[in-house]
Amino acid sequence: MSHQVALAFEDGITRFIKVGANETVADASYKARINIPLDCRDGACGTCKAFCESGKYDGGDYIEEALTDDEAEAGYCLPCQMVPESDLVLQIPTTSDVAKTSAASFESTLSEIRRISETTYAFSLEVDKREDLSFLPGQYVNIEVPGSGGQTRSYSFSSGPEVDIVSFLIRITDGGLMSTYMRDTAQVGDRITFTGPMGSFFLREPKRQSLLLAGGTGLAPLLAILEKLAGMDNPHPVHLIYGVNTDIDLVELDVLQDYTQRIAGFSFDTVVGDPDSASQKKGYVTNHFEPQHLAEGDVDIYLCGPPPMVEGVRRHLEAEGLKPQNFYYEKFALAVVPDAEPAAPAAEAPAAQAAADQGYEIGEEHASFEAQFDARMALELAVVELTMGKLAEGQLGEFKVLAELAGKTLDGEKFINAEEFTVTNDAFHEFLFKAVGNEHLLQAYRRLDVPALMAAVLRQEHWIDGAVDADHLGIVAAFEKQDIAAARAAITAHNQHAKATMAAASKAAAQ
Repeated sequence: MSHQVALAFEDGITRFIKVGANETVADASYKARINIPLDCRDGACGTCKAFCESGKYDGGDYIEEALTDDEAEAGYCLPCQMVPESDLVLQIPTTSDVAKTSAASFESTLSEIRRISETTYAFSLEVDKREDLSFLPGQYVNIEVPGSGGQTRSYSFSSGPEVDIVSFLIRITDGGLMSTYMRDTAQVGDRITFTGPMGSFFLREPKRQSLLLAGGTGLAPLLAILEKLAGMDNPHPVHLIYGVNTDIDLVELDVLQDYTQRIAGFSFDTVVGDPDSASQKKGYVTNHFEPQHLAEGDVDIYLCGPPPMVEGVRRHLEAEGLKPQNFYYEKFALAVVPDAEPAAPAAEAPAAQAAADQGYEIGEEHASFEAQFDARMALELAVVELTMGKLAEGQLGEFKVLAELAGKTLDGEKFINAEEFTVTNDAFHEFLFKAVGNEHLLQAYRRLDVPALMAAVLRQEHWIDGAVDADHLGIVAAFEKQDIAAARAAITAHNQHAKATMAAASKAAAQ
């Protein structure tokens, strides 16, 4: 039995491969002419190390130097050894260009155009060789606008991955490239080219309840997510809050109502920003969060909307002292802003701000700082294996200086300068990732964005676990003695001390 594996690259490109029974992901990837990072192929070097977002697999045989137990527990894997036991989503630590691949291109026929409100169209494409198109619910494609000389616009699928005819939503705006085509010249039967799928905004394996937030035509990827959920056995509640500016912007309500019958535990609310709306719920989507929707933070949030909406939700959660387990978001920006469209208030997110010709910014935030610090520890334990005994005398001296500089920003269990500590501490932790010369590991560390998290939480004159300074020096001493066990022990202990410091700072900030 074969399984489908999504290879999600750092530049947003996703390629799908079929992996046969007892076949490794790396072998199937190379058969598909996708050159993911690879060296030994024996589970000995760790070059191919990736992160599994979802799915089950047999990790295969490998040595501790290639993948530590802590990394494996955190979800890291070796494609050269792993054999899928279900469909998988893997985050590959390189770009599609480095892997000598690119987004796939597809030809299609415009099969339907529906004006579903005064401001919104839905359109469908019948894709040539539909069996070759795979995507994750929530992803988007770049569609070439007919007659535009090759210009493209980005649209999220509003249909699920298993549906034969793929669909999209578009907000009509004056002067918009795709808007003008759809409104004035589009005809059923037109040939349309698109490339993709792209983006890391997609449904993860449900492990807890979900809150879906849509702004305007940001409803599209959430419809794709709902279609996927309709075919799953998901025991967790799912609630959608759909925000728009005016009553005429509300679309696909019959589809949402149908999902309440098809998905156990699914419910939805609509929120209209216009104070004169006939809607029961008005204003900002954040005004209509109920405690059961947020479950005291034990929730996965998926949000697709304009930047002010994303930022407004984030600020609201921060003000309430709530940190969801996972916060996945997709911001879309306007290529053309109609004169009649009011600007979003700076202080808070409106129910929605319409968008049509979209450029996407995708991101995610995860539960508290603990997950980020644990991920940093896992990467550091891995890089120790690669650098122990290989640092030159000058490098060891630099490593020690960085440890001492971080210590100079502390006074026992108090910060002398929290901002300076954050900078020097980052330089210390980044040192080994630079020294190993593996750009993938360095970028993996930087993507954790621990310094930004620390800068947002730590304050001057705040308590710091006094062992932090000693930990830094202990790690350096272990390298000087080439004692890998001591280095691993010091890194593990340091992670606990760092998290204790952050926990105290977070608690103080919430009071």
